[in-house]
Amino acid sequence: MRIGELSKVTEVPVPTIKYYLREGLLPAGELSSPNQASYGEPHVRRLRLIRALVELAQVPVAQVKDILESLDSDDVPLHEQIGRAHRALTPTRKQTATEEARIAATTQVTDLITRRGWTVEPEAPALATLIETVAAFRTLSQDNLVTLLDAYADAVDSFAALEIEAVTANPTRDQLAESVVIGTILGETLISSLRLLAQESTSAKHWKNR
Repeated sequence: MRIGELSKVTEVPVPTIKYYLREGLLPAGELSSPNQASYGEPHVRRLRLIRALVELAQVPVAQVKDILESLDSDDVPLHEQIGRAHRALTPTRKQTATEEARIAATTQVTDLITRRGWTVEPEAPALATLIETVAAFRTLSQDNLVTLLDAYADAVDSFAALEIEAVTANPTRDQLAESVVIGTILGETLISSLRLLAQESTSAKHWKNR
């Protein structure tokens, strides 16, 4: 298909498609003449993925490029390929907690990971984010929320296992890696939305008429 048809099928404007091509987010089409290129189903899939990342999950374009580059890294093990995508997704957080709270949070998180037998790289950005979040709870005197860490871990352990089981049904390595990344990014949006709805419902039951 030509770029106009690609735009129509994916509902992505032609200027946006050309921008993604220039930025390297979308592979170049196959030249059919010096000034014409044709595009196929892989371009449709990639554009829909980009659109979901940028518009629904609100991932910045620069990070989307890093994520897509990790997916296209066929020369590295699948675990590392997925890890690169996860690292591209995890923003660097500013430190806002007290040093005392951070030390306590580091101990608590380290103990949690050890008890659960999780295999986590020490430099994983999500690890630093978790420690800083727990430290912030402590700094803000929200000790009641700190005590929920194990309950949160129980919940994420369950749905992480379900997610991995679901995506391993994909037949090819490329589809598997893409599914893990999509599940991670859009799964965050899904879980966040469900959590807010559940909190609203629970709040209504407890406090609506008080």
